[in-house]
This record gives sequence, structure tokens and C-alpha cells, in this order.
Amino acid sequence: MKILIAKTSGFCMGVRRAVEMVLDAPGQYENPIFTYGPLIHNPQVLHLLKSKDVSILEEIPVRGCGTVLIRAHGVPPATKQQLKNADFTVIDATCPRVIKVQRIIRKHARENHAVIIIGDKNHAEVTGLLGYARGRGYVASSIDELEALPDFDNAIIVAQTTQSTQLFEAVKKWATARQPHYKIFDTICDSTERRQAEVKRLAEAVDVVLVVGGLKSGNTRRLAEIARQTGKPAYHIESEADLQSIDMDLLTAARCIGITAGASTPNWIIKKIYRALEAMQVKRGQKWRQILFDLQRALLLTNIYVSLGAGCLSYACSKLLGFSQLFPYVLIAMLYVQSMHILNNLTGNSADQYNDPERANFYRRHKLLLVCLALVSGSSGLVIAYTLGFFPFLLLLVMSLLGLSYNIQLVPRQAAFIKYRRIRDIPGSKTLLIAMAWGVVTAVLPPLSSGNGTGWVTALIFLWAAGIVFVRTTFFDILDMQGDRIVGKETIAILLGEKKSLRLLKSMLIILMATLLLLGLLQLISNCGFVLIGCPVYLLLLLCAYERGILLPSVRLEFLVETNFVLAGVAVLLWSIIGF
Repeated sequence: MKILIAKTSGFCMGVRRAVEMVLDAPGQYENPIFTYGPLIHNPQVLHLLKSKDVSILEEIPVRGCGTVLIRAHGVPPATKQQLKNADFTVIDATCPRVIKVQRIIRKHARENHAVIIIGDKNHAEVTGLLGYARGRGYVASSIDELEALPDFDNAIIVAQTTQSTQLFEAVKKWATARQPHYKIFDTICDSTERRQAEVKRLAEAVDVVLVVGGLKSGNTRRLAEIARQTGKPAYHIESEADLQSIDMDLLTAARCIGITAGASTPNWIIKKIYRALEAMQVKRGQKWRQILFDLQRALLLTNIYVSLGAGCLSYACSKLLGFSQLFPYVLIAMLYVQSMHILNNLTGNSADQYNDPERANFYRRHKLLLVCLALVSGSSGLVIAYTLGFFPFLLLLVMSLLGLSYNIQLVPRQAAFIKYRRIRDIPGSKTLLIAMAWGVVTAVLPPLSSGNGTGWVTALIFLWAAGIVFVRTTFFDILDMQGDRIVGKETIAILLGEKKSLRLLKSMLIILMATLLLLGLLQLISNCGFVLIGCPVYLLLLLCAYERGILLPSVRLEFLVETNFVLAGVAVLLWSIIGF
């Protein structure tokens, strides 16, 4: 079974903006925080906002207090004024595309034009648009309703931003033939147009289409209708639980399943459905595939695979620098990474309930066992470091304490003038600290503890190792942006945005390739540096595959990324055995 996800699925710009505004509101505006009506038509997002004490204001009181956010659909201007008169602080989260339509209507209503809105009469956006028409607004949801309207001397036609492009094309043809003096404004959002065009192409390429989003979401319902019109089986579902209502034989027999989603559907819901299909595919496939999938997931959940990768990276860096005593440093790197990753997941995994709910459940169920594993790993690493000398022990101890303190509040609440109370509160700190810690334990610890000291070549190898880990961690942050954003994490991916982050990572990988090539040509490092150029090349290929939709967020992708470090160690080992 192949699974395809439409590129334009998930939050549109307007919804993303509204959700981010309401998530930022508690720290910026007067509490309590309300949204006037449901912020968007998605039950999971509304449940999330409720858990963060953001309430829905259904009716405007005579007197109120706190902050009210205007939802993405917009409201009539009279409603906005009522909220202000009731002493609320009003924040307008109306989608900029909707504001554009409001301005068109307001301008022409002032010039005594009738306003015809092609849309759903009871939809929140249409209700808001009618408020700008000065009592001269009319709604039509079909050609028949359009023909039933009076003939106007002057009129404009606009569309609800999420309306069917097919219907609006028919409206334009009708107006050209019957009312050529009407002004037509094509106000359907470009995101809506792309989604509707893409779902047609997707349906042609797959056997079954899953349309993900709230059952009350108009744009999601239209996507489902368009998919069904192609003749392919199409199902409108809200979450992975709804997969149980679909004929399992139909899903498992499908060679290719397509997933698209409405503009108000968060990425974590799409990811859950993809992973549910991925697990379903494996369980109903050949036995060896299920065993391999379960093994991969177990290695990732327990962080055993990532610790193996750290050991392999340590081995590769030591070989680059020409060290012969390798085993204790490889073991220290494995134990340190194993311990720190488990402990940080245990103390700071609030985003996992959105990014990776299976991991969150795994850590909740096996908390005691994982704590023991982390403590045994960390203690064993310190014991081995002590046998190498006091300095390696001290260095590893300091690094371990810094790692443990990452999620702990270090600054008391009384010190209000200090903005960052925990290390994790510093924007982008997680990615940078993980990269630096890996770089130290894999590339710096061996030369420092051996008494040979460090030089600029060691510094470059440290930067190379830290750079590879930085790319790996930032890429995972890109995959987890929405979940991190919800819990308030400010990762580098969130600070820069997905496109800029991917450009940064690609540039870094090219620099890392050039660094090893130059050091190898100058014979400043071992010849195995040439084979290690494959590590950044491998990551670059994975990034490109993700951008083009060839690889999607999944267990498989996560395993492939972590495999980069294992391949580095194996490649250097083979290079050494062959005797280059």
C-alpha cells in the first residue's frame, strides 16, 4: 500500500495565523481569553483551546472583561463594535483573505451596489460579510437561487473564500450571459483553489481518498464532494478513530490511498492518520514486515537506536583524528546519549501528545522502567569516564547536570525581570545544546582525555559532528512544528519557518561536505574522511525527498534519519578493514 498526502492539506495561512494569535494571547493580553464563536471549524483544535482556558463567547454581555479574539471567519462590524462597547479588548484574527472581501463589499455598498455573495447562508464568514453590505446583501448557494434574485441596476458578485471553484465558474458564465453589467470579483482563496484542484488530481492517482477535517467545516465537506465526483471511494473523517468505520477490506486492498485535509485541520491529526494507516499496512502484510516495523519502533521509542548512532559517530570522529583507543569513548557516547534523551523525553515531552502520541503513551506506561534505564546508563557512563581520568569524568558530569537541568526552573518566580527561567525557555536552545553535547562527547572527549590536547583540526571535527546532529535535530523540529508551537516551544524551525529552515540545513550540509573534502585533501585527517562525505550527502537526499513528498513523516522517515550515524560508523569500520 502506498500513501500519498496532498501538499496543500492542513492549516491554511489564515487559520494558522488565527491559531497562533490565540495561543499567544494569554501572555500578551488581559485574561480571561475568549474567541467570539468557534475560532475555526475543527473539534480537536477547539478542545485544545479549551484545555488552555480559552473559552467561546456565544453572546455579548452588557459588561465584560478580558480579551476577545475575532475568529478567522470574521464578524459584522456592528458585532466588533458591540464587543468594544462591552469593555472587551478586541483582537482581530480575521483571515486577511476574508478582510479583502469585506473591503470590496464595503466600498461598493457605499456606492449603492447590491452585493451578491455566493456561499452558504448560515456560514460564519457569510454572516460577517453581510454585515458590510448595508442591508443590500443577498446570498445564493446555487444558480437557481441566483436566478431567483431581483434584477439590479448595479450589483457586484463575490464568493465566500472557501466556496467551490466549480460553482463560481458556473456563476461567472451565468452573469456574463444574463447580467453582463454586474461586477464579478473572484474572491475564492488561492489556497482553496489549489486544494480543490489537487484533490481531483489526487483522486485520479489513488484507489481511495480520505478527506480529514471537522464535519462542520464547509471547505472540508467540499473537498469530500469533489473527491466523490471523481467516482473513487471517498470518506470524510475527523480523526484516526474514524478509520474503524471504513471497510477495512477496502483500505487494505487499496494499492494507493490519498489523504487530503481541510484548511482548519492541524498537521498532527493528519500525521496520526498516516501512522495509523502505516501500522495497518504492516500488520496486514507479510510477517517479516510486521517484525521489522515493530523492531524499528521499539528501537526508536527506547532511544537505543539513537544511542547506537552516537556510538558510531564517536567511532567515526576518533578514526578521523587518528586515535586507536576507541571502545571506552564509543561506550561513553552511547550511554550519555541514551540517558539524556530518555530523561529529557520524560521531563519535557508535552508536545509529544500532538507530535508523537505513541511515544507519549509509551513514556507514560513505562515511566519507572525508563527512569531506571536512564539512571543506569548515565551512571555507567560516568564510571567509565572516571577510569579514563578525573578530567573526562568532570566534563561528562558537568554535561550530564546541564542536560538534567534543561527542563528545570532555575530562576525563582520572584525574579520577574528575568525572562527565561529555564534553559528550555531560551529560543532555539534545545537544538543547539543537543548538537554541542553530541559534538563534545563524540569529537572532543577523546583528544582531551588522552592528554594530546586539542587543536584547530579537532575544533573543525567537533563542528562537523555538531553540524550533522544540528541538521538531524532541526529536521525533526520541522516535522514537529505545530505540536511544539502549541506547547510554547520556540525551536529554530519555528523561529525561521519551514522553508528558511530547510534552506539553512541544505547550506550547512554543503559546507560540511566541503569541510571534510578540504581536510582530507590537505591530509589533516584520516583518509576515512572521504567516505564520511556520504553522511551529509545522505541527509541532503532525505531532505529533498521530504520536500518533494517522496518521504512523509513516519516511523520509516525517523528511522532513516537516525540511520545516518550508524552508516557513518559502519562505513569507517569497513574502510579500516579494507585497509585504505
